Amino acid sequence: MATYKQPCFHCGEFIGRDAHLCPVCGSRSPFGYRCPSCMKSIEKRQTVCSGCGRSLTVVCPACQQPTFVDERCERCGASLMIHCANPRCGEPQFFDLTKCTACGKKIKEP
Repeated sequence: MATYKQPCFHCGEFIGRDAHLCPVCGSRSPFGYRCPSCMKSIEKRQTVCSGCGRSLTVVCPACQQPTFVDERCERCGASLMIHCANPRCGEPQFFDLTKCTACGKKIKEP
């Protein structure tokens, strides 16, 4: 059976269509953008998520400039991801979330 690959949205590397992360650039959403709160597919031209209503623009903690909710800041390139504190999870999470989208553990105090 043939396996079809498609390019990662972020780095262009061809990867399996069922991949949940890119093995080259590490992107958690290799085939498009996802809302960090509800993981619904989003587009860069949207201002709010149609799934949960979250604003899709945040202030980067490194450069204090507005940026789209991606894995890295559009302005300075700093990572916007932190790791879940749960030792059994450790999944990368968006920096302003209060609980992990993978295990539900609190990440930080609101």
